[in-house]
Amino acid sequence: MSPSFILQDGALLLGDAHYSHFRPQLLQLLEDIATKKLQVSQLILMGDVIDALFGGVTFTLHKNSKIIALIQEISQIVEVIYLEGNHDFNLHKIFPDAKVFTLKEQPVIADYRGEKVAFAHGDFDLGVGYKLYSSIIRNPLILQFLNFIDRKINNKIIKSIENYLSKKEDCNEFSLFKRYIFSRGLEKYRCRYFIEGHFHQDKSYVFEKFTYINLAAFACNERFFMVRYLQEKIVLEEKNLNKNI
Repeated sequence: MSPSFILQDGALLLGDAHYSHFRPQLLQLLEDIATKKLQVSQLILMGDVIDALFGGVTFTLHKNSKIIALIQEISQIVEVIYLEGNHDFNLHKIFPDAKVFTLKEQPVIADYRGEKVAFAHGDFDLGVGYKLYSSIIRNPLILQFLNFIDRKINNKIIKSIENYLSKKEDCNEFSLFKRYIFSRGLEKYRCRYFIEGHFHQDKSYVFEKFTYINLAAFACNERFFMVRYLQEKIVLEEKNLNKNI
C-alpha cells in the first residue's frame, strides 16, 4: 500500500471527541488552532470527532454548524486529515477542503521519515455483520429517507439519537485489550506504527513487527497528541486542553 499522505512533525492527533452541545469542549481547542494560539502543522481527526454528523441529514449539519465551520476554516490554514468514524460519516461534501477517508479506505497509510504509519478510526475490521450495518447506515438513499422522515416529525429521530448518545458511557476499560489487538493480525499492513481510536483506551503495545497505539478519547479526558521525532522514532506527546496549550 502506497502512502496517502505525509505525516509531519507538529501534527495534532485528536481521537473520539464526541462533540455535541452536551460536550462542547472541543470548540476551544479548534478555536485555538484557527487563531494560531496553538501552532500545528497538520490536524488529524481520528473519527467520532462529532457525536452525530451524518452527511445528507440536514438537522445534524444544523446542530453542528459552528464546529463544521471551524474545521473548514482550519483546512484553509493547514492540512486536515479526517478519518470517518461510526458517529460521523459521508463527510466529503461537508469538508471539501479536507482529506476525508471513509471506513472502506481505512487503514490509511502515511509516510513518516521513510517509515509507514497506519491510521484508522478502529472499526474497519469488526466482522461481516458490522460491515453490513455500516454499509446500510452510510447508504445515501437510506440517509435521504432518514432525513425526510426526521424533518416530517420535527427531528425527533436525531434528537432521540443525541439524547441516547449523551447518556452512553464512553470511558470504560476494555479488559484483555492487548490480547484482542494481537488477535487482529495488524502486522499484515507492514507498518512500523499502527495508530487508531474508537476503543478509548489510551494504551500502546510494542509487538515484534510494529508498535500499536490506541489514542485516549478527548471526550473522556480532553487529551490530544502532538507528533514529535525523538531518538529515531515517532513520539506522540500527550497534551491536555487546559494544561498544556
